[in-house]
Amino acid sequence: MNLLGITNLSLAIHGFDILRNVTLTVEAGEIVAVTGESGSGKSMTALAAMQLLPKGTTTKGHIMLDGQDLTRLDEPALCAIRGNDIGMVFQEPMTALNPVQTIGQQVAETILVHDKLIRRKAALQRAAETLTRVGLPQDQFPLSRFPHELSGGQRQRVVIAMAIALRPRLLIADEPTTALDVTMEAQIIHLMRELQQEFDATLMIVSHNLGMIAELCDDVVVMYAGEVIETGDVRDIF
Repeated sequence: MNLLGITNLSLAIHGFDILRNVTLTVEAGEIVAVTGESGSGKSMTALAAMQLLPKGTTTKGHIMLDGQDLTRLDEPALCAIRGNDIGMVFQEPMTALNPVQTIGQQVAETILVHDKLIRRKAALQRAAETLTRVGLPQDQFPLSRFPHELSGGQRQRVVIAMAIALRPRLLIADEPTTALDVTMEAQIIHLMRELQQEFDATLMIVSHNLGMIAELCDDVVVMYAGEVIETGDVRDIF
């Protein structure tokens, strides 16, 4: 069953074509990679799936999440879907995190924004549990730490914790291992595979890291110059 279906998606920003007739599907429970060289439209496709597009963007086509067309929803409806149904791990953790807020505040805020009934103390407790799950136990990494006090790999784990805090059905990861050393990259890959199996989640991974794709993903979508040029099983593609 398709969880995410993008059909004939074309994007233009201030008249400049960015994506042209992009079509791809992500089935529930699988891990799909979107790959291609820099500037091919990978990240823009991911942002379109989240409906986090810059002002001045014109959109044609359909983005279906479990039968619901996201391009037809207003902002309040989209805000309810982001976090709850779709989580996103952004490309650069240092810019994705607020430098003047603690890691506990930032993960708890994700929970508080989407769950109006939960109290702050309970949200902080859930944040601590989520951070522990991604490898940042509280005895070593208390909620009071700031992003600059963490390494690149640890900050990436905080971003992953924010993305999975509400157990979304679809997790989109944009270059999740960028700027990490080989050891930390392997740990993040292992973590994402564990989380996908544990929460029965669906993953869409944007990356040009072919080694990670070969190890982690089921299917591959190859993009070039804003278009999809090849799709298939990861073994067939490689």
